[in-house]
Amino acid sequence: MERRVAREFRHKVNLLIDNEAEKDYLYDVLRMYHQSMNLPVLVGDLKLVINEPSRLPLFDAIRPLIPLKHQVEYDQLTPKRSRKLKEVRLDRLHPEGLGISVRGGVEFSCGLFISQLVKGGQADNVGLQVGDEIVRINGYSISSCTHEEVINLIRTKKIVSIKVRHIGMIPVKSSADEPLKWQYVDQFVSDSGEGKGSVAGLASSGGRDNKEKKVFISLIGTKGMGCSISSGPTEKPGIFISSVKPGSLSAEVGLEVGDQIVEVNGVDFSHVDHKEAVRVLKSSRTLTISVVAGAGKQLFMTEEERQREARLREQERQELMHQKRLALETNKIIKEQQEKERLRKLEISQKAAEEEERYRREIEQITAEEEKFKKEWEEDWGPKEPPRSLKIVTAEVHSPPHSKHKIDLKGVAHDQLETDDMDEVIMKQDKQGFQKYLEDFDPYSMFTPEQIMGKDVRLLRIKKEGSLDLAVEGGIDSPVGKIVVSAIYEGGAADKHGGIVKGDEILAVNGKILIDSRLAEAQATLAKSWNMGGDWIDLVIAASPPKEYDDEIPTIPSSTVSPNTHRKVFEGSAPVYRQGYLLQL
Repeated sequence: MERRVAREFRHKVNLLIDNEAEKDYLYDVLRMYHQSMNLPVLVGDLKLVINEPSRLPLFDAIRPLIPLKHQVEYDQLTPKRSRKLKEVRLDRLHPEGLGISVRGGVEFSCGLFISQLVKGGQADNVGLQVGDEIVRINGYSISSCTHEEVINLIRTKKIVSIKVRHIGMIPVKSSADEPLKWQYVDQFVSDSGEGKGSVAGLASSGGRDNKEKKVFISLIGTKGMGCSISSGPTEKPGIFISSVKPGSLSAEVGLEVGDQIVEVNGVDFSHVDHKEAVRVLKSSRTLTISVVAGAGKQLFMTEEERQREARLREQERQELMHQKRLALETNKIIKEQQEKERLRKLEISQKAAEEEERYRREIEQITAEEEKFKKEWEEDWGPKEPPRSLKIVTAEVHSPPHSKHKIDLKGVAHDQLETDDMDEVIMKQDKQGFQKYLEDFDPYSMFTPEQIMGKDVRLLRIKKEGSLDLAVEGGIDSPVGKIVVSAIYEGGAADKHGGIVKGDEILAVNGKILIDSRLAEAQATLAKSWNMGGDWIDLVIAASPPKEYDDEIPTIPSSTVSPNTHRKVFEGSAPVYRQGYLLQL
C-alpha cells in the first residue's frame, strides 16, 4: 500500500514538475517534515515549489503521506480548490458598481481572476472570493478573450451572469518584462494605482501545458524548413528536432533543438517512426506543427552543456534551500516572540493571583481584629445595643391656600392626605425594619475587585407583596454611567423593606449583573424578576454615601411644584424654606 502511494506520488511529481532542482527540493522538505513533524513549516515550504495552479494537485497527492493525526490540520493549512462551477448574477447599473477587480486575459497567457473585492459590495454579498477564476460571462467562454474584450462583454447586458471556480491563486507581475508568476490569496497584496498592463498576472513557466506551442509554416517559394529531425531513444520515444539552421523558416517561427514534435497537420507523432515523420512533413507545402519546447533538449547536449546544466540545477536547488532556511529562521523568531508573550501573560496572571491572596489575608486579619475587639468590648462593657432603625417620615410641601389633594404618583402609591396646618407631619414606621441585608453575603463571589472598589455593597431580600414601586434611571450609555434608584414610592414593597433609598446603585437582580446594562435592559430585568415565581426578589446594591440635606432636595421651579408632593427624609431635620414654600420635615 505504501509503495503504491509513493509510486503514484512520484508519477504525479514527474508529470507536473520538470525542473529537477525543484523535485529534489520537494523530496528534501518532505524528509525534513518526517523528522521534525512541523506541519506549518512543511506547508510553507511546499508553497515555494507548488507555485502555479497547474501544480496544485500535488497538495492532494502529498496528503496520503501525512500521518492521520495531522491530516485535518493539513487540510486547513493548504489552499482550498473547487472543481465545481458557481454562477452568480450582478447588476451592472448598481450605484456602487460590481464590486470586483480582475486580472488576466489571453494576452498574458492566463485566465481572468478576481484580484480584489469591495467589502459589502455586490460580488462580496453573492459569495465571490479573491482567487476565483472567471470561466464564463453572460454564457460565453472567455478562455480566448483579451482583458479588453472581457470588459466589453460585461457591458453588453444590464444583469451580468458570471460563472467562476475557486483556484486560490492570483497572477501577478512587477513589470511588463518579468516572467509570469503566481501568488496564493493569503500572500497577495494588490498595489493601488497600478496600470492596465499590470492588471493581469503572468503565468508561471515550467508547467508542461505552458511549454506546448503551435507554429504555422508555409513552404511555398522556399527551399525547405531548415531543420533536421531524429527519433528518440527507447526510454524517451518520439520525434525531436535535432538541428536548426540560423536564419531558416524554423528559426524564424521559434523552433529550437530539443523540441518534440507531437502533431503535424492533425497527424499524431507520438508513435510514428522517423521515415513516416519525414513523409508527413514533406507531404504539404503548408504545415501546422505542435511541439513541446525543450522536451528532448538533454538528448542533444554536449558533455560541456550537460555539466553546465547540472551546475545551474544545483544553484537553483541551493537557492531553494536558502529560502527554506530563511523560512525556518522566521518561524523560529515568531515562536520565540509567542513564547515571550505567553510568559508575560503568565507572569501577569500570577501577580494578579498573589494580589488577590494578599487582599484575602488582609480581610481575614481585619475581620479577626474586629472580632477580637468586639469580644474585649463585651467582656469590659457588656454586649452592644443593636442600632436603632431610622424612621422614615413623609414631608408635605404646602402652598399658601389650604386644600385637600389626592396624590397619584405614577399610578403606584395612592394616599389621601388632609392638611389643616403647615406644621402637620405624618409619620410612618417601617414595619419590616430598615436594615434588611444578608450578613453572610460575599460580594467578591459575584463581582471583580475593580467593579466594586470603594463601594458599600449589600444584598437585599425583598418580599413580593403588591408592587415593587421603585423607579430607576441612568444606564451604561448615559452620563450617569450606572443604574441608580431615582424614586421610592410610598407603600410599595421597596418602601416597606426600607433597605434601599434614592441614589443607591443597583448592581444585580436575582443574580443577573446590571453594571454594564442600559436603562431599558435594567427595567426589563426588574419587571421580569418581580413578576416571575417565588416569594422574594434579591437586589445587590451599592449604598449611596450620606449627603447634605441641601443636596438631597434639588431646587423646585415654582411652576412645577405640587402642593402635596411627597419626599422621604430622615427624622430630626429642621424646617427649610425654598421658593416661598415651607418644607416642614
